[in-house]
Amino acid sequence: MSSAKQSTDFRHSGAREAILQRIRKATNGKSNSDTAHAAWSSIERNYRTHGQLAAAATLHLFEERLREYDAGVYHADEAEAATAIRQILAQRKMQRVLVPDGLPAGWLVPEVEFVVDHNLSTGELDAITGVMTDATMAIAETGTVVLQAGPGQGRRAVTLIPDYHLCIVRTGDVVETVVEAMHLLQPTSTLPTTFFSGPSATADIEMTRIKGVHGPRFLDVLLLSS
Repeated sequence: MSSAKQSTDFRHSGAREAILQRIRKATNGKSNSDTAHAAWSSIERNYRTHGQLAAAATLHLFEERLREYDAGVYHADEAEAATAIRQILAQRKMQRVLVPDGLPAGWLVPEVEFVVDHNLSTGELDAITGVMTDATMAIAETGTVVLQAGPGQGRRAVTLIPDYHLCIVRTGDVVETVVEAMHLLQPTSTLPTTFFSGPSATADIEMTRIKGVHGPRFLDVLLLSS
C-alpha cells in the first residue's frame, strides 16, 4: 500500500479499515482471533473469587491499608454523618468545598460553602481547594476507593484537580478482593471509573516522594455505617 493511499485512508476516517487490511496482509488473510480466544479460555483461573474475611475484619483491613497510604480515616453512622463531616472539614480548615450534584442534602453542612460542579472549567476547579464525594465501593486488600461518573461522585476532573478530597464510603460497599469488585462493577462497566489508593504520590529514580502529582495531596475517608 503506497504512503499516499495510507494517508487518504486515515484522512477519510478509514483508519480502522486500513489497520485491518495490514493485519490481513501480514497474516495471509487468516484471523487468529479464534485461536487467541481458545488460548485465553484455557488459562487456569484458580485464584480466589470470594473474600474469606468477616465483615469487621474486611473493614479493619481496609482502614489499615488507608492509614498505610497516609489517608485520614473516620467512622460515623448515618445519623452522625453531618456532625462528622463538619468536624473533618473544620479540622482541615476547609471553608469552600466542591461537590458533585446528587449528594445527600444532609451532608451539606451550613458552616461550609459548597460549590456544585455544573461543568466548571479547569481554572474554576483549580481555584477550589477541596472536594467531597460519595463512592461506588472500596476494596480492602488494596485500600482502593472506586468512583464512577454519576450522582454524588461526578466527573473525573472533580476529584483530580482539588488538593484535598473527603470521600464518604458506606461500610456495606467495602469488599475484600479485587475480583469481587470487578464482578460487582460489571453492570456499570461502561461508566468512566476511577480507582485510587490513598492520596496521590509518586517518586523519582532517587526515591524522592512527591505528593499531589496525579490527584489530591490529602485524602480523608469517612466510613459510614447504616
